[in-house]
Amino acid sequence: MSRFIEGENRHQCTLLPELLDDYIAQDNSVRVIEAFVDVLDLFDLGFTKVRPKLTGQPAYHPSSLLKIYIYGYLNRVQPSRRLER
Repeated sequence: MSRFIEGENRHQCTLLPELLDDYIAQDNSVRVIEAFVDVLDLFDLGFTKVRPKLTGQPAYHPSSLLKIYIYGYLNRVQPSRRLER
C-alpha cells in the first residue's frame, strides 16, 4: 500500500551480507510470525486502519506493528523501549 511507511525489502541485495534476510536464521520464530500475519485479513479482524486516509503523514502498516507486538509477547519483551532495542 502506498500510504504506509514501507520497510526494507528483505530480499534486496545490500553490501554486507548479501541479503538482509541472511541476518535471520531459518529456524527463527520471526519467520513464523511473518508468515502467520501475512495470511491474515486484518480488515476482517477489525483493524480499520488497514485502509489509510489520504491526508496526513503516512503511518506504519498495521501488519508490521502486529508482527512486532507478537514478537514482543512471545519473547516476554513488554515495554516499547525494550522492543525498539
